[in-house]
Amino acid sequence: GQSPFAVAGVRTLSAAAVGGRKITHPGKAILAGGIAGGIEICITFPTEYVKTQLQLDERASNPRYRGIGDCVRLTVQDHGLRGLYRGLSSLLYGSIPKSAVRFGTFEVLSNPMRDANGRLDNTRSLLCGLGAGVAEAILVVCPMETLKVKLIHDQCSLQPRYRGFFHGVREIIRDQGFRGTYQGLTATVLKQGTNQAIRFYVMNSLRNWYKGDDPRKEMHPVVTAIFGATAGAASVFGNTPLDVVKTRMQGLEAHRYRNTADCAFQILKNEGPQAFYKGTVPRLGRVCLDVAIVFVIYEEVVKMLNNVWKTE
Repeated sequence: GQSPFAVAGVRTLSAAAVGGRKITHPGKAILAGGIAGGIEICITFPTEYVKTQLQLDERASNPRYRGIGDCVRLTVQDHGLRGLYRGLSSLLYGSIPKSAVRFGTFEVLSNPMRDANGRLDNTRSLLCGLGAGVAEAILVVCPMETLKVKLIHDQCSLQPRYRGFFHGVREIIRDQGFRGTYQGLTATVLKQGTNQAIRFYVMNSLRNWYKGDDPRKEMHPVVTAIFGATAGAASVFGNTPLDVVKTRMQGLEAHRYRNTADCAFQILKNEGPQAFYKGTVPRLGRVCLDVAIVFVIYEEVVKMLNNVWKTE
């Protein structure tokens, strides 16, 4: 039971000695978050790879792939299973610190707000989630996203300048200074902040509902996964409009908009409200899977850590 996302096992009762209050040590949260982020990206990366291939493929008059299954089959046929993991490293460099910062920040913010039983009320979980999202946006997501876009652009150009991930990062910082890695910060902070606020709020509300008056009630990993997927879905419906605006603000047509609010207003006026939900279905599948996996692995890793790393 340890975190906003964890459950106290009988083995971890030592941690609950202080007035029945169960708190996850921030160090454990950072480690467990990093591990969960790394494992999650390894499980879901092939879907990301296939999505990217299909998006790049549509342009050709005679597309190479007939669909998802065909894309997987041909990739494995030509490059083996490893082919589905091309480009994984750059996402791993981002995913591990992102999850570590997210869960670490959440624990640091939420621990002082818990009651004697270690319960966190729903409004406070929303605020802590917001804080976690803003922290991961500033420390990890914004620079990683900007670098990712620049490196992909560079690979597509006729004479690519960057030899690899680290060489690219060095060159970009040398050319544009540290600020060059922080394009679209406002939109990214808005997106990650609301994303995590919604997810942690829904997850915490469901957990409080499930446990009722018994803070020690165990949550089966399947229950955690269902709650996680629900939280993921809620974040997609609540947050896709911001994602659409962010994409437009970072795109080549960005000069048409005065600012973020103007961009949202123009989309609404010219394309109607449904335009804010472009790409919802593919995002829904990936995000539900992603959030469910992260929360389950996070809780299981925290349980494991509690057996080997005693923090009082």
